[in-house]
Amino acid sequence: MRKLKLQVQITLDGFIAGTNGEMDWMKFPWTPDILDYVNGITEPVDTILLGRKLAEGFIPHWTAALENPDVEDFPKKMVETPKVVFTKTFKKSIWENTVIATGEIANEVNKLKKQNGKDIIAYGGAKFVSSLIKERLIDELHLFVNPAVLGSGLPIFQTVSKKQNYELTHSQSFDCGIIVLVYKQAG
Repeated sequence: MRKLKLQVQITLDGFIAGTNGEMDWMKFPWTPDILDYVNGITEPVDTILLGRKLAEGFIPHWTAALENPDVEDFPKKMVETPKVVFTKTFKKSIWENTVIATGEIANEVNKLKKQNGKDIIAYGGAKFVSSLIKERLIDELHLFVNPAVLGSGLPIFQTVSKKQNYELTHSQSFDCGIIVLVYKQAG
């Protein structure tokens, strides 16, 4: 079965965005060590999962990044990798290399995980990621903890209704001040 990884930036107090979606708390620029880490976890990926709200910014951002004459491999990976956008709003994709999933999230993700292929990676938004966590669909959580506290914002663990146990499999600090915590489901 294919592995589903979550890559998400998060604050010390557990938010992935401000109350109105603000992301000005994220630590940039990233240093070479964190870029190497992110390249390492995305290299074995052949499918990207996105919620509709994030897709509306994510896909155009990486497509525009390809226009840079000094484009690196990462934008190419983000554009060329097939994407599945989870939405109840769209009936068909408005983006290249992207399909729409409108069914129940657990059914859709489990079908993808049973297909032949490499790893799958999921990126936010908060509601989408919360649904993946609630349904215990994520095999590896890569939480990029930024040195910021918001006090309020968009959390990703608020919909969990039953206790979930995880095991820390890796942690690493980066020169830019971010720490990654990698967890897998326990048991």
